[in-house]
Amino acid sequence: MARDLNLQESVLRSLEADVYEQLPTGGERPLVRQVAERLEVDLAEHQAAWESLPGSMAEDSPDPKQERLERIVMGVLAAGSIGLLAWLVVPGPNLKRGAVNENKGQHSGTHPVLQPVAEAHAPLRGTNRDYPVLGEVLPEAPRTDEGLLVALRAQDASPVHIVADGLDEKRMLQVSEPWLLRVKGAFTIILDNAGVVSLEVAGRVVRHGQSVGETWVGRFNAEGQWIHPKTPEEPPPTAPEVDPEASQ
Repeated sequence: MARDLNLQESVLRSLEADVYEQLPTGGERPLVRQVAERLEVDLAEHQAAWESLPGSMAEDSPDPKQERLERIVMGVLAAGSIGLLAWLVVPGPNLKRGAVNENKGQHSGTHPVLQPVAEAHAPLRGTNRDYPVLGEVLPEAPRTDEGLLVALRAQDASPVHIVADGLDEKRMLQVSEPWLLRVKGAFTIILDNAGVVSLEVAGRVVRHGQSVGETWVGRFNAEGQWIHPKTPEEPPPTAPEVDPEASQ
């Protein structure tokens, strides 16, 4: 029997002598069931002896319909979790565009130049406050009588400092936690880790062109136009001096 059931003789001897502590934990009932099937013993006729065995009672056979329903529910939950994780981790289109290292519209000269901003077509909304509470849900209109909409999103932690007339706010940007606020008048934005931050002012993406770990200071006028100095022109090359005596 030990050879037929692929068991050690000591296991069968322990079952025969009711010495269950020498058997593997939790294996008492499975081993007894194997031996009963080998001896063609109906355990239902020996219910009292079966219930006296140590270990948990055998569970009912699983219902195929119940198992299928559970698999469907688990699949839906898994898909929802993956979608939520992708929404939290994967940056949106504006964030991807803001990470591109571009800086268009550079012109010659030493005078500051205003970078144009698209005009907003959303209607104005009345208010009696100069500034709304930071963190509240703001309308999508780029411009209202509360001020310009400034939106900052980060792919990694980045300290941000915004200074304006009557406003001096600092915040540590986190992934998937955008900072939206309204600003009136001219203002300055300081990004300590600019390469991971996407910035929009009055509905327009500001491409600061900085890399990860670099600091960027952006100054804007009351219309939301980015004021940045031009790169000075390089002087034209001069011809090398020629020694008249050497030429002779």
